[in-house]
Amino acid sequence: SARYAKDGGLAATDVPKLKLAWAFGFPKALSARTQPTIFGDWLFTASDTGDVFALDAKTGCTRWTFTAKAGVRGALSVAPLGDGKYGVFFGDGQANAYGLDAQTGKQLWTLKVESHPNAVITGAPTVYDGRLYVPTSGVGEESRGNDPSYACCSFRGSVSAIDVRNGELRWKTYAIQQEPKPRGKSSKGVDLLGPSGAGIWMSPGIDAARGVLYVATGNGYSGPEQKQMNAIIAMDLKTGEQKWIQQTIPNDIWLMQCQSQSTVQGKQVNANCPDEEGPDFDFSATPLLTKTESGRELLVVPQKSGVIWALDPDKKGEVVWQYRYGKGSGLGGQWGAAADGINAYIGTGDALSPPQGGMHAVNLATGQRAWSVGPQEKLCDAKDRRCSGSQSGAITAIPGVVFSAGGDGGIRAYSSKDGAIVWTFDTNRPFQTVNGVTANGGSMDATGPVVVGGMLYVNSGYNSFVGRAGNVLLAFRVE
Repeated sequence: SARYAKDGGLAATDVPKLKLAWAFGFPKALSARTQPTIFGDWLFTASDTGDVFALDAKTGCTRWTFTAKAGVRGALSVAPLGDGKYGVFFGDGQANAYGLDAQTGKQLWTLKVESHPNAVITGAPTVYDGRLYVPTSGVGEESRGNDPSYACCSFRGSVSAIDVRNGELRWKTYAIQQEPKPRGKSSKGVDLLGPSGAGIWMSPGIDAARGVLYVATGNGYSGPEQKQMNAIIAMDLKTGEQKWIQQTIPNDIWLMQCQSQSTVQGKQVNANCPDEEGPDFDFSATPLLTKTESGRELLVVPQKSGVIWALDPDKKGEVVWQYRYGKGSGLGGQWGAAADGINAYIGTGDALSPPQGGMHAVNLATGQRAWSVGPQEKLCDAKDRRCSGSQSGAITAIPGVVFSAGGDGGIRAYSSKDGAIVWTFDTNRPFQTVNGVTANGGSMDATGPVVVGGMLYVNSGYNSFVGRAGNVLLAFRVE
């Protein structure tokens, strides 16, 4: 749960010997953002075209395919259905959740968890005790809310608890409890709405002992300000009731393209835009429940502000320590830390506030720096404006080594003792694929490497205005 593959079958001494075993190409895709899920000798993944794949984890050969109604960004989750059967579960870009038979790919059920037209599922559903916990985010509204002909804004992040066997909704909780109400008129006379925002980008974290799940929320799209924006929220596993809220950065109301048009000479130009533009410092990572060496439990979560937080789960999320690992950037996300019981590890994104990239190890018990390593020379073409040195993708740790997949197309392995780089692989090239699809690597962001069964898997390709296209899944083993 702490992105720590303690039993991944890969020893630190073997990491420098990793070699590419096979590559799989995603047909007609521009991004490969769906972190692969390995279950036994099966691998499940998907792409932004909505194609879902079950592969042989050792060879990359295709076992079945399924087509969703929209693109799939979050990882797929596997859970038992009873009678020795397993299901595979995921969400798509139109807020549909799916349950498939893991062995055949046959659809068991589908459920639209959110009716808002801009709702998407970007995080993997979290599975626990026969239920699926599905988060929603609303990036579509965030990017169009500055249009004065649009009734900005009404999306609210939510979590839906679903029965894995039949797709029935057990409960649904909005991050922002207050329903959006009219708050004025746009320059075109359209009703403006609020409060809105607090999208949940990534998977909820489960705390079985305390009976709660933890969600990390994003910025607001419109006011009035709510304490559930840019916050960690603990929800009751059985009912969805909000048990406590810890907000870190208040008054972060932000819409894309508003910065240049909110005020001119002190007068507001676009009523959709907030009077004071926030910094867009979402949480976009799953809160990690981890322990220090002395056994103290902490919730550890990085934020786009460039700060990683340690919170006390027994004291309503009270801040234990905070550590600054970057300047902070509205673009590039901070998609996940890793923790190994000694340190927490986090890569620096800072896509809009160079220098981009770098890696930090923070002592879990004290919040003090254990080590840090600065940005590395970019492996992509520096003349390409989308060649980013950002290391904002989720981090993965094994005993002795920490892996980071970067915006420059490089996978780097750092010694967890002192940060020395022990292995690098450059994905910026075409690959011969086991399925015969023309494929190449590109930027890597959001998801991170997966280590299981002595192999390392990573997707390459993140098409955006700060990332370069790619459509390949790479598998490595020691040779």
